[in-house]
Amino acid sequence: MSLPDNQISIEITQPGGPNVLQPASRPMPSHNDNQVLIKVAAAGVNRPDVFQRLGFYPAPPGASDIPGLEVSGTVVATGNEVTRWKIGDQVCALLAGGGYAEYALADASLCLPIPEGLSLEDAAALPETCFTVWHNLFERAQLKPNEWLLVHGGSSGIGTTAIQMASAMGIKVIATAGSDEKCRVCEKLGAIKAINYREHNFVGICAELTDGGVNVVLDMVGGDYVQQNFAVCAPKARIVNIAFLRGSKVEIDLMPLMLKQIVLTGSTLRAQPLKDKKRIAQGVETQVWPLIAEGKFKSVVNNRFPLSHASQAHELMESNKHIGKLLLISESD
Repeated sequence: MSLPDNQISIEITQPGGPNVLQPASRPMPSHNDNQVLIKVAAAGVNRPDVFQRLGFYPAPPGASDIPGLEVSGTVVATGNEVTRWKIGDQVCALLAGGGYAEYALADASLCLPIPEGLSLEDAAALPETCFTVWHNLFERAQLKPNEWLLVHGGSSGIGTTAIQMASAMGIKVIATAGSDEKCRVCEKLGAIKAINYREHNFVGICAELTDGGVNVVLDMVGGDYVQQNFAVCAPKARIVNIAFLRGSKVEIDLMPLMLKQIVLTGSTLRAQPLKDKKRIAQGVETQVWPLIAEGKFKSVVNNRFPLSHASQAHELMESNKHIGKLLLISESD
């Protein structure tokens, strides 16, 4: 098929508020031997995109400066070494950047088939969150069936993914969220209990629900939650930090860490070596995709915006009024 010489992408014109996201004409990206070129149907909007827009999370070396870490769409070109995918295949993919555009490059090994029963658009909501949750909960924290998991930010894209994935695998999930409505959604998705952190102390409620504390904490809040996470943990619990929305610099008492033999860890996904992302992709496809096909897990999409309205999507994300994922939908034919 004939491809255009240029495409519309959403540029970050300078660090700043949502209005710095502006459509611009860019040359079509060229793929290497191990990449595919995807005609984007939809792109997921994620918190790291906001941090990049603000100037706090630059693209890694060699990655596109265009934001966007996940897309779904149709393969329109393949590299010489690509064997799994062919032109016309529909995929979703994890990217190092470049998703807010009409076309995006992806390493072939980080592309996955559209899960059975899911639309092409909705599949764009999966890669970033599924890779993140699988890696942090099941690889790093070694979460096991019948353990207790506490998910902070339960109504976020990561949170709704973690609740569904964990509960489908036999884990007992508690979540925190910022409103009664968000808590109801968390419980509908599989949480045994969701706690409105604006009205209740999650440490006390977790102590009442569990026998000795939770086994794993997935935290994107940081700040004053760091100390409270120690308090809520059972002996030999694991805490995984994936963001610090309330700040990464805190004064804490580390004594519970030692006395309870707690493991405190964390990770980022974007900067990980390709070989590690490939391993995560394989785990997601073999362990998580069947859950979607069985109807045990779905992408939770709160809102869809035309690609050119990326600034509005960022405004909604920063308002924290959304539940689940936000998508940018391609406007090209």
